[in-house]
Amino acid sequence: MEFQSFHLPTVGKRTLKTMLSVGIIILVYTLLDRNPCFACIGAVFGMGNKWVTGLQAGGNRSIGTLIGGVVALLFYNWYHGATPGLYQGVVLLLALFVLLMVSQALGVNTAIQPGSVVLFVVILTVSPDRFVKYTIDRIIDTAVGVALSLGINKLMPAPLDKTEK
Repeated sequence: MEFQSFHLPTVGKRTLKTMLSVGIIILVYTLLDRNPCFACIGAVFGMGNKWVTGLQAGGNRSIGTLIGGVVALLFYNWYHGATPGLYQGVVLLLALFVLLMVSQALGVNTAIQPGSVVLFVVILTVSPDRFVKYTIDRIIDTAVGVALSLGINKLMPAPLDKTEK
């Protein structure tokens, strides 16, 4: 990545649409008394510079979150029931292997990074009393954020979308 010289950015349509999408999520999730974190992240990923790029980035995020979440659910108890140390490490590597193979089999290699983040976060940081709910909420919230941004992008097309018709 190469950095160019500093210049004052303009507030464009994409910035406004991203702010709108995240603002709606914050409002709705506040009313529902839910944490908006992952829906907001999904919204940012789903807001591409045009609809197609938002679909690709948001789709990768959603699919990766789903795959990583399902694999985490399958391996969580095995990992936490394993002897700490090397055996847990082997279980974690096996979970990652399954995530990689499933992603490749489905042809969604670009979903591997977000999927592995969910896998590691769930298995390594979420407590046993809440890992199932946390994982399901994270999958749903990510999809909600992505879907909202894609919807806003469809209703308010970017200039690049209009030139590609």
